[in-house]
Formats: sequence, C-alpha cells, structure tokens
Amino acid sequence: MKALERMELIAPAYADNPFTFAFRPPVSLPNPLVMIEQASAGYGSGESAVEILSKIKLNFVPGSRIGLLGKNGAGKSTLIKLLAQELTALSGTVQLAKGVQLGYFAQHQLDTLRAEESALWHMQKLAPDQTEQQLRDYLGSFAFHGDKVNQPVSSFSGGEKARLVLALIVWQRPNLLLLDEPTNHLDLDMRQALTEALVDYEGSLVVVSHDRHLLRNTVEEFYLVHDKQVEEFKGDLEDYQKWLMEQNSQSATKSAEENVPTESAHSNQSRKEQKRREAELRQQTAPLRKKVKQLEEKMNTLTEQLAEIENRLADSALYSAENKEKLTALLVQQVEAKKALEAVETDWMENQEMLEEILSNAE
Repeated sequence: MKALERMELIAPAYADNPFTFAFRPPVSLPNPLVMIEQASAGYGSGESAVEILSKIKLNFVPGSRIGLLGKNGAGKSTLIKLLAQELTALSGTVQLAKGVQLGYFAQHQLDTLRAEESALWHMQKLAPDQTEQQLRDYLGSFAFHGDKVNQPVSSFSGGEKARLVLALIVWQRPNLLLLDEPTNHLDLDMRQALTEALVDYEGSLVVVSHDRHLLRNTVEEFYLVHDKQVEEFKGDLEDYQKWLMEQNSQSATKSAEENVPTESAHSNQSRKEQKRREAELRQQTAPLRKKVKQLEEKMNTLTEQLAEIENRLADSALYSAENKEKLTALLVQQVEAKKALEAVETDWMENQEMLEEILSNAE
C-alpha cells in the first residue's frame, strides 16, 4: 500500500493532533546503504564472546521499509545495534556506504540527553547557525512551547524526553532510520504523528516495535529474528500471530515430553518431583495463558464488529447526499474499531511473547 493510501486510512481520527513534524528529504541516498555479509553479532570478545546472531546476510537499499519480528531476547535489538555501529561484528563484515546518515532511536538514548540543559540548548548545539526563533518554531512542532523549551531535561517526563530525541533525529535528515521500540513512552497523538511522518519519510527504515498500528502503516516487508538467524518472513502480522501460537504450542509439547522421566532420570528424581515442577509451570503461566485467551476472544469480537461496519459501508446507497451523517458516523466507528483492534493485538503479541519466553526457559 502506497503512502497516500495509508495516510487516508489512518488520519481521520487525529485531525486535531498537536504534533506537526515531518522528515525533510535526505541529502543523499547511497545504493546500497548497508551490506552485511556472513556477520555474527553478540557481546564480549574472544573466547568469552556470546553469539546472539549468526551468519547474517542482508542488504539495505533506498526505499527499504523493514519491520523486525521475533520473540523477546531473540536478537532484534542486537541487529539494530549492529546496524547503528554500537556493536562490532564478531565475524563477517558490516559495510555502511559513504554518505549514510544514521538516525537511531532506542530507549537508552533518552539517558544521553544532558539533564541540566534545555530542549533549546540541545537544538542550538545541533544547529548553531539557526536563530532562536527558528529553533523555537521547530520545537513547537514537537509540542515544546513557551517556557518549556528552556526547562531542564531533568524535569521532563519519559514521553517528553523521547519527543526531544526524535526532534534531534528528524533535524539531521537521516537516510537510514533505525527505530527500536520508538513509541514506548509516547501518547496516542505523538504515536500517530510519528506514524504519519514515517509514511512520508523518503529514506530507508528498520523498525522494532510491539506497536502493530505503527508496523502496519510504515513497513512493507518483515524479517524474522529466530534461532540466531535473520530471514525474510513470508507473511503479514496476522501470519506472525499464527507463527507465535504454533511456537507456543510446540514449546509446551516439547517441555511436557522432556519432563517425562526415563528410568535413569527416575533414579535421580522422583515422579513426584516431576509432577511438582509441571504444576509450578502451569501455575506460573496460568495468569498469562488466561490473559492471552481473553485477548484472543476480544480480538475475535472486534474483528466481527469491524467486518459488520465494513459490510455496511459497502452499501452504495449510503453514499448519497441524504445519508451523509450516517456515512460519517460509520466511518468514525470504523476508525475507532481499527484502533481498538490494533491495541488489543499489540497487547496480545506482548503477552504471547512473554508466555513463549517462559516456556522456552523451562525446556
């Protein structure tokens, strides 16, 4: 789906958004932007190195819009750090083209802001050739107005710090944007403003996020990070949801099979101990399993409601002049239903991944 089509679908519910920023076109778009050949990534060095990702082979070209999928701890953030040059490859090569201008957002970058300095000070350091009024106008598009621009960052909320980091990134006109959970501290209006800005962004984009609304509207292909590998995912977010459920089922089956004691194991550990551990795992995961089931039921209900609304919108008679109010009301209901469904899907994904992680650790 093209940018304009996406904008038309997501904009109606945010007509009065206080955030009005946009990415300026990148100065250049080298091709390819990044080449990764047989690279391994992780932490440490030498014999003590811990490998998280192995034999990665990826190329990023102008216009790439990639979402990274995978359960918590699989290595999505490790890949982003490798691209951002915060990590050096343990083996293989990671080559950034000459002229690459990185824009990197991650939660730990909020801590790199100077706590005693203001938003205006940060912008003046970044753009010393701009007048104070020009920088105030720019900060205003991120909802920093009046005296707020002179207040120390230490007084900011997490959301305000995230907005300032984003403002600094946007100003630099990146041609490769790396976003690791960019919406975590942002309110709904700022999330939507970021989504709309990314729709029109002309550079290449790599995103890690549990925000399904953001992913659906800003990326065009997915890569799955799983079992130390990074591979193209042939499907959409609904297919990934099914994949997660299959992984959860397989992990549960494997855990149960491995907990059946053999004769030698039985001599070391009684069946009673095995049963106790299984009961503890069931008790530990019970709240998550219950919540996942409730969220699945809620998704089904919202999906049915959305289908009913869209079925009514298919009636050509609804588009006549006398039905304008009815049509407007239905369009609002459609937008609200989509927002509600995406919020529930995001919650489901987070809880499903937590459940998968617990079951995997129990193997």
